[in-house]
Amino acid sequence: MKAKFVPVYALLAAFALLMAAFPARYVPVCFEGLALWAECVAPALLPFMIISLIFIKTGCAARAARPFRGVCRLFGLPPAAAAIFVMSALSGYPAGSRIVCEYCERGEITPSDARRLAALCSTSGPMFLMGSVGGKMLGDAGAGWLLYGAHLLSVAAVALALCAARKKPAPLPRRLTSDGDGDVLYSAFSSAVMSVLTAGAFICFFYTLSAALQGCGAFALPEALLRPLLGTYSEGFCRGLVEATGGCATAAAMGGRLALPLCGAMATFGGASILAQQLCYLTKCSVNPLPFIAVKAAQAALCFVILLPFGGA
Repeated sequence: MKAKFVPVYALLAAFALLMAAFPARYVPVCFEGLALWAECVAPALLPFMIISLIFIKTGCAARAARPFRGVCRLFGLPPAAAAIFVMSALSGYPAGSRIVCEYCERGEITPSDARRLAALCSTSGPMFLMGSVGGKMLGDAGAGWLLYGAHLLSVAAVALALCAARKKPAPLPRRLTSDGDGDVLYSAFSSAVMSVLTAGAFICFFYTLSAALQGCGAFALPEALLRPLLGTYSEGFCRGLVEATGGCATAAAMGGRLALPLCGAMATFGGASILAQQLCYLTKCSVNPLPFIAVKAAQAALCFVILLPFGGA
């Protein structure tokens, strides 16, 4: 057992004991997390994930990316970058990271490419931001459009700025591959379903964990530090740093001028739940977790600033 993981193991053991000691308190919370996934995440993720995987496995996505090779080259990105970004922007977390991993495993991009694409192709989807957060949580479809636009702008701006600032790698030949026609549908559907179910498990676990941490007073110090800046929103924001969907729901329920920008920041950062889901795929492509998390924090801060003038009274 590595010493650096001892605090994580201790937290998990304490969480398990807490669940066992107070099942009446935390089992309903676990169901709340599952309901949140079933209502807000699964419908937004599954259809786009299936379509994206079909496009990848048949080679359609690689062919569609060919006209954008020149633009991608300006930022030192592989030709597939445009197609992966579009699929990520339409599908939502953690589809972009799943797609980057798929391309890397198929040999169509290198691990170096994957490291460049990791932050660019880390986006929420329109159905979640416009439908779930904007329409359902905030009760304003226009706010959903603002959220989605600011989110994509902040993600792309920070990621492309970093790509442009780095030395551009020499272009490498990339092979165009496709699966056998008979295997495409089964492979796409089974992979998509497994990814969506895994996302549900992450959301349920971290949603319950955030409630347990809050109940134990673990958020007391960060809430106190954030209260001068965020006021009463600090509690929801701390929960959002663990599980973003629940954090967005809490901020939206409070309303006020910071609800919209905080929802944008939490959705862009993703919280521990979404970050963990993405890193499950990205670490297979040699993506370093700490720089990736730092870039996500910068994207979240930019999204907050962009949306701040649009916050309600």
